[in-house]
Amino acid sequence: MKRSLKQIAAVVSLGTLLSKAGGMARQLVIAGAFGVGAAYDAYNYAYVIPGFFLVIIGGINGPLHNSIVTVLSKRNTKDRAYILSSINTSLSFLLIIASGILFFASDPIVKILGPSLNNEVHNIAVKQLQIMSPISLLAGLIGIGFGTLNASNIFFLPSIAPILSSLALIIGAGAFWVYSDQTTPSFEVSLTGGIILAQASLIGASLQWIIQIPSLVKKGFLRLKPTWDWKHPGVQEVWAIIIPAILASGMLQVNVITDLFFASSIVGAAAGLGYANFLIQAPLGLISNTILIPLLPTLAKLSKPEDKFKFIKKVRKGFMISSASMISLGAIFMALGTPIVDLIYGRGAFDYKAINLVSGLIIAYGIGMPAYLSRDLLVRTFYSLGDAKTPFRLSSAGIIINIFLDWLFIGGPSPWGNQFPINFGAKGIVLATVGVNIFTCIGLLLKLKRRFKFISIKEWSIDLSKLLICGIVSGSIAWLINLTLIPYPGFIWHLSKVIFASSISIFIFLILGRFLRIEAIDDLVNAFNKNTNRPQT
Repeated sequence: MKRSLKQIAAVVSLGTLLSKAGGMARQLVIAGAFGVGAAYDAYNYAYVIPGFFLVIIGGINGPLHNSIVTVLSKRNTKDRAYILSSINTSLSFLLIIASGILFFASDPIVKILGPSLNNEVHNIAVKQLQIMSPISLLAGLIGIGFGTLNASNIFFLPSIAPILSSLALIIGAGAFWVYSDQTTPSFEVSLTGGIILAQASLIGASLQWIIQIPSLVKKGFLRLKPTWDWKHPGVQEVWAIIIPAILASGMLQVNVITDLFFASSIVGAAAGLGYANFLIQAPLGLISNTILIPLLPTLAKLSKPEDKFKFIKKVRKGFMISSASMISLGAIFMALGTPIVDLIYGRGAFDYKAINLVSGLIIAYGIGMPAYLSRDLLVRTFYSLGDAKTPFRLSSAGIIINIFLDWLFIGGPSPWGNQFPINFGAKGIVLATVGVNIFTCIGLLLKLKRRFKFISIKEWSIDLSKLLICGIVSGSIAWLINLTLIPYPGFIWHLSKVIFASSISIFIFLILGRFLRIEAIDDLVNAFNKNTNRPQT
């Protein structure tokens, strides 16, 4: 019996929610066990390439997953099994080669990713990459398997699979936290912790593949006999989808690699960036789902020339709502960065030095938050117009700008020393990303203005300026509240103080926005009300 779309959505949503909760628990345990020490700093370099394979090839909604679902959904059971066998054979062959390269060339690969890493972090990262090199092969098996299960109307298993990776890391990092002697940190202790992180990651990826096997066997899709057939139409269709998507995703990875390249000269920067980015992405994803997802189908329907005025009206509304939500949130992160980081991560090995590092990064991220969501909205605006070239060109230019700003904001390092007096340290890496996002937003807006001459950039700028005023005032009040409230020991008091200061900040932001007659404030409230009051079915 086939399930309805709503039932499928509910199953996937439940699985995704459980996976997100597992991810949060994983990050908290890793923070307590390793802080921003050598083991986790090295892990951020060693995991770059295996993680890329796991997300892009093995991830739900990744290119391989989507291509398998697309192709198999149109085929009968016999044809599905043959296509799967062919793709499994060819892709596994290529990924075995990739895994071998990662294992045997681990030292030069880490050297390229982090040329300025000290010997301790470098050696740990090399060992970790060797251990995690089979993840590349597992990623292919995972992506093919989950795509096959989704095409066969099995959704819950793929959606909860990431929990297994999180669980493996929680157990591994938790055991290290409890049983290791970290009172006298040494290379041996850091190496042991690094090896545990890598082994747990490999075990987690293996479990994601292993749990598929019973369902694949039951459906008759698991064949051990290799099938070499590159000419089958279904096989060619899968490869035609996979290759361009992987190349496009690889371009996005360039900025991550660039940031790590320059961060390698700053002790603990890679680990700090990982913790800070995780904190930022959680609310960003929630707000993005609330605001952008309901808007995008409307933009697609209004993309015809005769609807251009309605189209731009919706784009402007989405842009202002995105800006309002991100300015309000960014103000809170800037005002309460330190207490938020201390509340979430401040235990175990995550000492005051780690708190200071990550809170500084959170404040830097807060500065650029308005550009994050607005950029995503504008990119999707061009996609709805059938124009993928404009975002691609600006993203390509953004890579060059990111390289320059990364270099500039950490002092312009060179073999002859720093060339500039400006040196923001790890915060410079984040500020470079902020600069690229602002550049992309301005470029996309100007391109949109060129296409639709009637757009008033001046009106958009006035409303945006009013929102910035609201953010400065509300953030300042949150900062004063945090400063003046008497500190008491204990988690409950700390949590209450952050919630109270954040609530007052949001309240002031909304009241001031209405006083300044900013239409986006009412739109923002309505958007969240519709989402929370949506009937459950």
